[in-house]
Amino acid sequence: MLRKLFLGLIAIVATISFALPAYAADTAAGAKVFAANCAACHAGGRNAVNPTKTLQQADLDQYGMASAEAIIKQVTNGKNAMPAFGGKLQPEQIENVAAYVLAQAGNGWAK
Repeated sequence: MLRKLFLGLIAIVATISFALPAYAADTAAGAKVFAANCAACHAGGRNAVNPTKTLQQADLDQYGMASAEAIIKQVTNGKNAMPAFGGKLQPEQIENVAAYVLAQAGNGWAK
């Protein structure tokens, strides 16, 4: 009996865990954070430091950066000439920036 109750409880927890919606990033908020923190080097999806590694879709694809997880990791930890923003921005802000970058890359950084 106790085993059935325990297995039932596990099933309920698993169902609830997978049924909850994922955090929906806010691209409008991401645009504001991008403008304040990223646009100096990445205006219009370009890269002022390394022009071959832009935020254009083709480059994101080529360099394995075409996912929110990859962008969040790089923005948080930095890499090469890019500084880490994990100490400056909140995780939610970084998630929003990642969503904004992916959305902009998907539409060619058109305004």
